Amino acid sequence: MAKSFDVIVVGGGPAGYVCAIRCAQLGLSTALIERDKLGGVCVNVGCIPSKALLHSASLARTIQHDAKRLGILVGEVTLDFGAAVKHSRQVSEQNAKGVEFLMQKNKITVVTGTASLQPAKQVKVGNDTYAATKAVILATGTRVKGIPQIGLEINETTVISTDEALFLNSAPQSMAIVGAGAVGMEFADVFNAFGTNVTVIEMFPRLLPIEDAESSDALAKTFKKRKIDTLLGAKIKSATVAPTSVTLEVEVGDAVRTVQADKVLMAAGRALNVEDLGLDAVGIELTDGGFVGVDDRLRTSVDGYYAIGDIAGPPMLAHKGSREGMYVAELLAGHSPAPIKYDNIPSVTYCHPEVASVGLTEDQCKERSLEYAVGRFPFSANGRARASRETDGFVKIIRDKQYGEILGAHIVASHASELIHELVVARENEYTVEELHLAVHAHPTLSEAVAEAALDAMGRAVHT
Repeated sequence: MAKSFDVIVVGGGPAGYVCAIRCAQLGLSTALIERDKLGGVCVNVGCIPSKALLHSASLARTIQHDAKRLGILVGEVTLDFGAAVKHSRQVSEQNAKGVEFLMQKNKITVVTGTASLQPAKQVKVGNDTYAATKAVILATGTRVKGIPQIGLEINETTVISTDEALFLNSAPQSMAIVGAGAVGMEFADVFNAFGTNVTVIEMFPRLLPIEDAESSDALAKTFKKRKIDTLLGAKIKSATVAPTSVTLEVEVGDAVRTVQADKVLMAAGRALNVEDLGLDAVGIELTDGGFVGVDDRLRTSVDGYYAIGDIAGPPMLAHKGSREGMYVAELLAGHSPAPIKYDNIPSVTYCHPEVASVGLTEDQCKERSLEYAVGRFPFSANGRARASRETDGFVKIIRDKQYGEILGAHIVASHASELIHELVVARENEYTVEELHLAVHAHPTLSEAVAEAALDAMGRAVHT
């Protein structure tokens, strides 16, 4: 006999465990199936431990470069990457235990093992079968992938993923990072701060290729000052993997450059965890891009099966998956949740300075032939930023010329990840730049730069 629940969630990452909690809150009996650790990639080998390392990296730079000027005299500074990793693991484990507690608190049945989908809303785990009366929700996420066709297959020693990078006992002398998206930029920041000679290799012509071009340029200037080497518009032609190093032949324009590194970190692209899930047995269809096909209610092609998070398509962000989980839970409980506004999901890269954005880039506005105006405010003109010596970056707001609608916002700043949410709320509630400015911003704060950028978008800049 199959064990029966209202809802079965497959995958315990930010999409799956949040969905399970919301289902339970709404009175649905819920089982969550996870083959590894609760919290998924984000909690265990992604968002959380990497942010702990980034905090260590930020402190290391501050102590080495700013302490004396700020009136703090220190002796010789010794960096211990292993200790930073130990701290990051403690943070990760604390968060994972927090998820375990939430499962118990909400009386969610947690099943450890690999799920295999069966028809009629059933899931097999080992010798046991579980049945859902309402729905099976797929939230199996993604994993890092290598480039085996050119010899860059992850071997966990010299060619590594972020999983291995988060467990290193010491920072290598040299590292090549393949990919200049958010993950690549964050790890370039960390290892550079701990003394590694970092080379970033990116096939597109700029860092953070999906961000606004001005944000990319600002970050490139900062990385150049830190002596992080960046090869842009580059193509790896071949890789020779030795026991203690890797040699890459990289084509950059008309030249070929040889890059030798102790380790290569693969930070380009992720593979979907759908291969052994049993989609074929149920008849669930994939899109041309390999994602699980869903409609506007996140229903798959088979009745009673839903997909959320990374496997349901971009943006592949933890907070997007969590919102999808809550949305589906409320649907199943008979509620009418507000549609998810995918064009208002913020994106953040947590390197220093941080890069955050929401809405359209300026290039996208041009592609759509929109009539727009741009307002900018540099942190070099912000009193709070000057006081803390965090003057790199700016706030950029793109507004519709006729009505003042905020089409997009882009922030490069030490705390961009926190500042962006004022603009997310503004866009969610359809505030104009005029209304944004009307909210009085405390002085002195970094947030004043948002108000100043709004003023500049109206042609009324005060402090620039």
